[in-house]
Amino acid sequence: MLTLNEAFARALSANPSVGIARADVEIAEARRALTRSFILPRISAGGDFTRNSEQAAFGSGPDARVLLPRNDWGYRLTLRQPLFAGLRDLRAYEQARLAITAEREGVVDTENVTLLQVGADYLALSEAEALITVEQRNLELARRRMRQATDFYEVGEVTRVDVLRAEAGIKAAERQLVIAQAARDAAGSRLRTELALDEEIRGVPPGEFLPSLPAEAELLRRAADGSPLVRQARLGVQIAELEVKKQRGAYMPTLFLDGAWLRQKSSFPSDNYGFLALNLDVPLFTGGETRARVREAERLVAQARLRAEDAQRGIQEEVRRALLDVKTARTLLGLAREELNAAEQEHAETFELYRAQEATALDLETAETALAQAQRRVVSAGVAVQSAELRVWYLTGQLKQVAMPAASEQEIGS
Repeated sequence: MLTLNEAFARALSANPSVGIARADVEIAEARRALTRSFILPRISAGGDFTRNSEQAAFGSGPDARVLLPRNDWGYRLTLRQPLFAGLRDLRAYEQARLAITAEREGVVDTENVTLLQVGADYLALSEAEALITVEQRNLELARRRMRQATDFYEVGEVTRVDVLRAEAGIKAAERQLVIAQAARDAAGSRLRTELALDEEIRGVPPGEFLPSLPAEAELLRRAADGSPLVRQARLGVQIAELEVKKQRGAYMPTLFLDGAWLRQKSSFPSDNYGFLALNLDVPLFTGGETRARVREAERLVAQARLRAEDAQRGIQEEVRRALLDVKTARTLLGLAREELNAAEQEHAETFELYRAQEATALDLETAETALAQAQRRVVSAGVAVQSAELRVWYLTGQLKQVAMPAASEQEIGS
């Protein structure tokens, strides 16, 4: 047996989509480390060895200077430190930092999507298992009608038509039972895929596992502020604005500090020396390349702002539609319960009338059919309410907090 909370916990730890999203955060962190390296100095060491066909020198004795050694070698230690690059390196680092935040929002969205899918499939599994119970009761009612019709037929009070009608009712109930079992197996298959499990899954009725929904205005505010998709879109605007500043930095000069220490076989001009140099590069004309890159970045900012506005507007409208689904599902659940109460009373009275030969087999069959449909509607409407509420919490970006409060508090504490 697998509870809904256990399924949620398993999904967050074993679902491949969640693992992929978390790996994207690590990739973004690696890219931030790469951008940090553009600011730090570069130190390298190198060496070489050359065998020349002859040796050349001038002077003699202590004043001798070898210009071309027969066996020439040398090694060096070099330093390159960027001092100023139009702030482009700092802009790139800030973009990488925001990209990490965006990827973390992506993890939150992936977790909420996964919980939504797992919750929907778990509710489908619970619905199918409840329908199996309903169809088994319906099958028992059909068999009871069969026994009653057979007893009447054996004493000659009804024709064989009543028996045949009862047999058809049994087959119809068996057909509905097979359909419910197939729906359970399909939902279990989807859950096994999402939870990375191999064994058969049997669910437990989840009960009321979600808190009451706040008012519509509060849900709209939460969706605008807490939806990971909206937050990602807003971070996209900030990243695009930094790109404009980074491209404008190409108009500015670049300054580097270069240094090296060398040791070599040749003693000319010296066999051991070092140097430091400042290298300045001022862009005077780039053929319009920088201007074109700036204009492109500015257009991307406009696009990012439109995406952010569209994401916020779209998520709020989805919340409104989801709330409408919740309201509709609750209304249908209330009607289904009233219908079930009336169908139960009708079936009980019709069966007694049939036993007293005051109602026909067709009347009893109609009552059984109405009772079965009412029972199915109650089960399906109850699941529809929970599924609609589940989607509302997903759209606000808070599904994980409300569905797994203990796990969320543990993450905040860590």
